[in-house]
Amino acid sequence: MALTTGRKNYLEDSEYFMAVALLAAQRSKDPNTQVGACIVNQENKIVGIGHNGMPNGCDDDKLPWARTEEDKLKNKHFYVCHAELNAIMNTNSADVKGCSMYVTLFPCNECAKLIIQGGIKEVIYLSDKYKDRDEFKASKKMLDVAKIQHRLFVPKRTEIVINFSSITSS
Repeated sequence: MALTTGRKNYLEDSEYFMAVALLAAQRSKDPNTQVGACIVNQENKIVGIGHNGMPNGCDDDKLPWARTEEDKLKNKHFYVCHAELNAIMNTNSADVKGCSMYVTLFPCNECAKLIIQGGIKEVIYLSDKYKDRDEFKASKKMLDVAKIQHRLFVPKRTEIVINFSSITSS
């Protein structure tokens, strides 16, 4: 009896988790920056997902999405909840201690505090486009002091296609 072999081109765990973070980012209504986060426990099970957006119960159309207004109260930064915060708050387990976080954008200093306080052990990020800003330098410094690993995600493929009709057409 011949053994059959499994599929060769399947998604590896890290690709899957970053793809989930990217998919979560697509839920953001932010016109400039869409960020997603996916928290994974030691058993490689997703325990939390989040994207950047306004707090629960706050109408997205009643708070600003601008980022460069002189009047700081007209900028999104005082209002938006970051993807990391939402992923932690959306967990389906008691805590995130020992988990890994896949995030599309390297966390800011405020999110680094949440990551550290939650006990997340590793941050895997897709982009570090703000690495020269002080809040991201502070974030790296805190993560390093807390001995939390952080590393750039290097994809093995450039795209993953989701085709809703692929299941129903076979």
